[in-house]
Amino acid sequence: MTETYVRERSSEGRKDLRYPAAPEPLAVPVYDNHAHLEIVDGVEPLALAEQLDRAADVGVAGVVQASGDIESSRWAVEAAASDPRVLAAVAIHPNDAPVYAQAGRLAEALDVIDELAAHPRTRAIGETGLDYFRTGEEGRPAQHESFEAHIALAKKHGIAMQIHDRDAHDDVLAVLDRVGAPERTVFHCFSGDEQMARIAADAGYYLSFAGNVTFKNAQNLRDALAVTPLERILVETDAPFLTPVPLRGRPNAPYLVPITVRFLAAELGIDVDELSARLAANTLAVYGSFD
Repeated sequence: MTETYVRERSSEGRKDLRYPAAPEPLAVPVYDNHAHLEIVDGVEPLALAEQLDRAADVGVAGVVQASGDIESSRWAVEAAASDPRVLAAVAIHPNDAPVYAQAGRLAEALDVIDELAAHPRTRAIGETGLDYFRTGEEGRPAQHESFEAHIALAKKHGIAMQIHDRDAHDDVLAVLDRVGAPERTVFHCFSGDEQMARIAADAGYYLSFAGNVTFKNAQNLRDALAVTPLERILVETDAPFLTPVPLRGRPNAPYLVPITVRFLAAELGIDVDELSARLAANTLAVYGSFD
């Protein structure tokens, strides 16, 4: 069933579309906190089962499958229902919210997310939030309306929330402060700086780091990592995007998580096994058991 809806990632500007070789396995298993496995990528696309098998082989025990529209949210729930290594996150992406609103379908879409959020394998609302990079000022009212509705849904269902925040740090924090964040709130692919990391961690939010923390121009992320308490750190791929250095530009997948985990451990100056255990515990504290 999870093969019935897929999107294709553009190959424009990318020279090597081969999936990389598997990294050295982690001794202590972790989880990929955020991936989009419904998106086809690479010259030899990987089906869901192969993605999960490859991940398991290197010590990535499970994946939180994130969503951005009605179709991908349904796909996420079907994937989670079909394989115990997957948990679902469902939402309307902030860049899609204005599209639904313009078509007069935002309320309808939110009703679908509400229904899907009730599934026992749905453990998060996500990804939701604000994006001022791809959507102009005309779309911001719909983004804010959608974001606040998603916050309410996370609270209603007692599940976590994954935030997409791009060029909107202050407004995202302001909304969370004004309406009250869900008990377990995650900044997916954290993109802020040291100051924002301190604010988020002090508020009890989780910061999820993706492969872009390895990029040469991402010192702000490494500075943020340095001040984030271990109990607030998560790891993700955002696959098929944000493949870590030295594989940047090639297709990303959950089985590449160990590269980012080892990078985080080196930056923090702690043992890889110690960090892996902490990351796994944090993931389970946010989303609950995969069993």
